[in-house]
Amino acid sequence: MGSFDKSSDPEAVKTAPVAVSDNDGSVGEVQAAEKFAFGEDRKIGITGAVFLILNKMIGTGIFSTPSAIFAATGSVGVSLFLWIIGGFLTCCGLSVWLEFGLAIPRSGGEKNYLEYIYKHPKYLASCVLAAQMIFLGFSSGNSLAFGRYILYANSGDSKDSYAARGIGVACATFACALHAFLPKWGVRLVNVLGIFKVVIVLFIVFAGFAALAGHRHVPDPENFKHAFRIETTESYGGGGAYAYSNALLNIVYSYKGWENANYFMSELKDPRRTLTVAAPIAVAGVTVLYVLANVAYFAAVSKYEIATSEVLVAGIFFRNVFGDSAGVKALPVFVALSNLGNVLAVSFAHARLNQELGKEGLLPLSKFWGSNKPCNAPAASLFLHWLVTIIILLAPPPGPAYNFLVNLYTYPGVWINGFVSGGLLYLHFFRRDTWKPTWRCWEPILLIFFLLNVFLAVVPFIPPVGDWNAEGYPYYVFPIVGVAVLLLGASYWFMWTKFWPWVRGHKIVAERFIDEDGNEVIRYKKIKKA
Repeated sequence: MGSFDKSSDPEAVKTAPVAVSDNDGSVGEVQAAEKFAFGEDRKIGITGAVFLILNKMIGTGIFSTPSAIFAATGSVGVSLFLWIIGGFLTCCGLSVWLEFGLAIPRSGGEKNYLEYIYKHPKYLASCVLAAQMIFLGFSSGNSLAFGRYILYANSGDSKDSYAARGIGVACATFACALHAFLPKWGVRLVNVLGIFKVVIVLFIVFAGFAALAGHRHVPDPENFKHAFRIETTESYGGGGAYAYSNALLNIVYSYKGWENANYFMSELKDPRRTLTVAAPIAVAGVTVLYVLANVAYFAAVSKYEIATSEVLVAGIFFRNVFGDSAGVKALPVFVALSNLGNVLAVSFAHARLNQELGKEGLLPLSKFWGSNKPCNAPAASLFLHWLVTIIILLAPPPGPAYNFLVNLYTYPGVWINGFVSGGLLYLHFFRRDTWKPTWRCWEPILLIFFLLNVFLAVVPFIPPVGDWNAEGYPYYVFPIVGVAVLLLGASYWFMWTKFWPWVRGHKIVAERFIDEDGNEVIRYKKIKKA
């Protein structure tokens, strides 16, 4: 990726083909280079970055996952404590990403960090990450929740159905099309919905305070009596270590998005300052709101209702606090709009990462996926994100699909986070002479984050206590699928760097150079042997 200048449109910088030789005498031709640039009017400042992070963090999670978390633990106090732990662990992860983001201020997030750490075998880490981000970096869970909340507001229908998924398809299509053809308006809508999301969560928090004071349309659920008592019934509790790992995965999912700004670093104004200010503000604010929102839910919704509500816990909360008036039926629409904001933020960020993979030649038809045509936005990469989102959204049969989509989306990421944090530990202890970042993560924080991801990667393979199909599918499906996708990336690496070069008589080499901003840039080239 090239440096950025003050022009408002990407400029294609054509260079004459040059010969490239490898140390074994192989010779090839480097194709024309292309520089991608955005004008200052398209750069994102601190406020925009805060809302892009907020929009990805506050999605369906806080409105939907408290059900699965309480069902897994069977304890109000433990559930609240896990949300606090989730905020702390998110801060740990943010510290890791700040160190890398400030040291390597380029769009692409963990792609750049893995490439820096794991240089051997060449390109393997990048291919594994590409598989995870392309096939499992979808917006399906939030799109499904959008559809279910719209139906719940319209008819009171609380079941998963293809009608809800059809509405979810429309949601994902709108988000990707807006970013592709009206990119400035896409960012503006993200900002507006970011403010709206904070207002909705604050509304839930203050409604919870009112419920604690006795303003409810239902009897006091008395959830805070013996709050840390762990109960086991047919509806919640008793899942063992597997259930707790599932609960943590749901919490990780709810907080996910803290790393969002690292994906589009090159589109930030003064990226180092913007990232340092925007990310901590967003994460700290979301952590406080999440804990207070959960207190609100427990103040008005019974344990049984929370455990069985699945995606719609916020809708049931509104009903219990405000009754069944016509105005209350509109409140789930506000949650649906929050879900839309998350789909907009996720599609914005993940399309940028897909585009980076295309720019660097990691994908088939790389020039197409890396393009900014026709509207100075990554339309092709947005289409790829949209396509995977729709397939994953429509493929599972109606039923408890939301929890499955959450786990499938989150699980492979803990492997990537583990490799990134483990690699940073290596840099801290064995590469201090060459690794000199402007921000250094404290080693105990780094170790905690690494061990958390190891725990979340291993425990889902341990059989749960009780029914192995309690969620409507075998417990081992999502970890096996997640690992299989990562292995698919490794298989692609073998085909791309080993098999096809052997068949076609060329090899893959990396062209590395330092751009005008002092950043290392990589281009992958096919080099024919002389």
